[in-house]
Amino acid sequence: RGTRRRIPQRNVNMPFTRNIELGRVALVNLAADPLYGKLVTIVDFVDMNRVLVDSPTIQRCVISLRRLALTSIVVDLKGEKSPSKETLAAALKAADVEGKWAASAWGKKIARQQARKNLTDFDRYKVMVARVKRSALVKKALA
Repeated sequence: RGTRRRIPQRNVNMPFTRNIELGRVALVNLAADPLYGKLVTIVDFVDMNRVLVDSPTIQRCVISLRRLALTSIVVDLKGEKSPSKETLAAALKAADVEGKWAASAWGKKIARQQARKNLTDFDRYKVMVARVKRSALVKKALA
């Protein structure tokens, strides 16, 4: 039959925007991993489940994708697989990865959690007193 229905072409938005690619910055999110909480960059692929990651502060290593949380930050490695430490450090500095991470909501949340985790008992007491004072001012203003 020659009466096939033609499907109209339209722009299709892909559901995922954070693809696993060279230069993608990721956060190690498995607490049992010694790299937990560190930002790493994907520099090469080992297989479907593992990648080679590197960062100026760590030694290059293979890590499972299950241990990584991909960020929206991508570093331009100019298509180079397994760049040297110097090349990677220059690319990270040019892309201002630390600044972008610190400005992101995710980075701010982790920094806030870390700051709260490092509070002393007296610091927690001061926070409690400040909350009580603020609550009293709000109640007074609304009354």
